[in-house]
Amino acid sequence: MSGVLKLAILHAEFEALHPFLDGNGRLGRMCVPLFMFKAGLIQSPMFYISAFFEKHRDEYYERLLSISKENDWSRWCEFFLRAIMIQAQQNQKKASEILTLYESKKSQVIDLTHSQYAIHALDYIFMHSVFKASDFKNFKDIPAPTAKRILSIFRDNEILKILREASGRCPAVYIFRELVNAAEGKDII
Repeated sequence: MSGVLKLAILHAEFEALHPFLDGNGRLGRMCVPLFMFKAGLIQSPMFYISAFFEKHRDEYYERLLSISKENDWSRWCEFFLRAIMIQAQQNQKKASEILTLYESKKSQVIDLTHSQYAIHALDYIFMHSVFKASDFKNFKDIPAPTAKRILSIFRDNEILKILREASGRCPAVYIFRELVNAAEGKDII
């Protein structure tokens, strides 16, 4: 039996058991990438299946219910396999968009900053799409004065947007809007 088919059965059984008072659905969805990773189906436990289940919520519950009511495992397994396939394609598309964004920003930040730390700064904002200015300035790979200058350049060239202005002892909070929107698959910021 294939690993994905085993996962379909495991997920349905877990949801049927409903072992906890709260959070069964979230935990069941979290188990999907963990199982896939453990079974060697993916290289790291990062596979977001919830988007598909949320979009097809009625069918998701209908297929699960048909297992207990009619012992209809076939339709559940077909649904689950379709979910994995479609979500994998969407995840791959998002990853490609993010890689394309990284490559386009790489030359831009080098040209704008003329700094040996440009790529370190770019890597930071790709790892932390929302961050406090103080965290960026304290980033160990970039000297603080250079970090401050790069942050200003990123803001002035709209690579970063201020999410919350600095106030008193509270540092400004920045967002890398293009990355957040690419990760979400829509413009949210």
